[in-house]
Amino acid sequence: MGCNGAHGGDPEPVDFAVARERMVADQIEARGIADPRVLAAMREVPREQLVPEEVRASAYEDRPLPIGHGQTISQPYIVAEMSAQLELSGDERVLEIGTGSGYQAAILGELAREVYTIEIVEPLAERAAADLERLGYENVHVRTGDGYKGWPEEAPFDAIIVTAAPDHVPQPLIDQLAVGGRMVIPIGRGIQSLTLITRDEHGVNRKTLLGVMFVPMTGEAQQR
Repeated sequence: MGCNGAHGGDPEPVDFAVARERMVADQIEARGIADPRVLAAMREVPREQLVPEEVRASAYEDRPLPIGHGQTISQPYIVAEMSAQLELSGDERVLEIGTGSGYQAAILGELAREVYTIEIVEPLAERAAADLERLGYENVHVRTGDGYKGWPEEAPFDAIIVTAAPDHVPQPLIDQLAVGGRMVIPIGRGIQSLTLITRDEHGVNRKTLLGVMFVPMTGEAQQR
């Protein structure tokens, strides 16, 4: 993508629709993700409209992208994997910690009834809120704040997804996860463990999924 034109001028424009379809086939389906609702959401959301202009041509590459303020947007496969682990059917209320560019929130907006997403970096929250509104995601609600504390006035949540890594699971997030709910969260420093947390009437269960590298969770998470 973005190679030089035949006459050595500016790079050829990217056909984002083609790039999006190729991304789903080569990066997501090929790695075993088969949830039809997740695949449909990944085909629907225009990732290129939820990243900074300077990296737009790379929107569908198999890697994280910088979005400013020391933050990144996850590679598409990780977005799909985390979304699939939530096993959303369409009627859930979901909490996201770490809005970033708003791309993961848009995917969740395709998969769930209501999405509540918190971003600690105010300029990112403002930009994501504006972009999500422009794209018509009326069911996605953006707040600036410390995600460690969750969004207690809207709890409990059927699912929680965390896109920044603390070194432990924040207790407020466990408290705000509904019985029967699922949380996906990276835990640790350096190479982290992407962890699935489920809650039933007997307590909380954990399962390690894979190794990942997310930006650290800031705010109260760094004070614990």
